[in-house]
Amino acid sequence: MMKPAFLGSCCDRMQQLKAPMDLILASKSPRRRMLLALPGWTFTVQPADVDERVVPGELPDAYVLRLAERKARAVAPPQGYNGLILAADTAVVLGEHILGKPANAVEAERMLRSLRGRVHWVYTAVAVYHPASGRLQTELGATEVPVRDFSDAEMRAYIATGDPLDKAGAYAIQHNGFNPVEKLEGCYANVVGLPLCHVTRLLAEFDLLPKTDVATACQAALGYMCPVFDEILRENKP
Repeated sequence: MMKPAFLGSCCDRMQQLKAPMDLILASKSPRRRMLLALPGWTFTVQPADVDERVVPGELPDAYVLRLAERKARAVAPPQGYNGLILAADTAVVLGEHILGKPANAVEAERMLRSLRGRVHWVYTAVAVYHPASGRLQTELGATEVPVRDFSDAEMRAYIATGDPLDKAGAYAIQHNGFNPVEKLEGCYANVVGLPLCHVTRLLAEFDLLPKTDVATACQAALGYMCPVFDEILRENKP
């Protein structure tokens, strides 16, 4: 017996709705690529090129949210693209000062000296954009970061590796040779540059779910027992 035409078209539409949604990561950061892959999402990478200068008087949270949104919108998808674009921006904040990426070793040393033995904040904004509908959702992660009182020799040896030059605040929390941070009590992935629990909540709003347990995968990869993941993941649940 031949299947009615309307039934076939209905089934085709249901399959399209259930098909995995494409995802673009608008970042060239290898750290964000590594983190985004942990929950099993597949994605392509298309870095965004935007002006990252701070607007005078701009607060850190507003700054990273503005840049994350601009990056998401700046990535031009293929014509007819019905997937999602994910972008993020991270800022290291000491007092009222936003610390960007050092231009050279001298700037890196100045930043590291200012952070040494003190507590600062790291803000990461994440934006998910659906170009086909124009819908854009954002999340903001914030982590208080205590920096240990490292020696001048340790600092200079770390700067000599070149690692600080592409990092906001001139350090990578995950650098095993330097280990700049001690007794962290917040989201480690946020400091690395992509708060995965916030990303999970955002993508779930677009019905893009992880293929594995996010908290387990993140903690195993980063070697960190996270004390805040459950609270973050529960925030938008009834």
